[in-house]
Amino acid sequence: MNIFPIGIARTPYRTPEECPSQPQADGPEARVEIDEPFRDGLLGIARHDRVDVLMWFDRAQRDLLHQRSTPHPEWGVMGVFGLRSPHRPNPIGVSAVQLLRVEADAIVVRGLDCVDGTAVLDIKPTL
Repeated sequence: MNIFPIGIARTPYRTPEECPSQPQADGPEARVEIDEPFRDGLLGIARHDRVDVLMWFDRAQRDLLHQRSTPHPEWGVMGVFGLRSPHRPNPIGVSAVQLLRVEADAIVVRGLDCVDGTAVLDIKPTL
């Protein structure tokens, strides 16, 4: 299996602790910069008002299978596949965000919940 980034996320968050635990509809603008070889893939994306941004959470712990939900501690300990935590065997994150505009080399979105510099793996229209 080969996986590689198509770009990088630019957000106001410098540390994981600064990030919201989920995408925020009223969150700040963020920019997803697309690497040059993949920019043609943005053709037609402006037809959508929401997109899923898939990311690689390189700072996440990969050896956790059980943890507590941050937004719902009353749930108790749960398996990572029942949570949206970044800490998981394959730390792939997905955020459904509002697409604000498309630029030649990037998309600008609202509500992305990741650290500045996070690798972006893919972008898909939200269904």
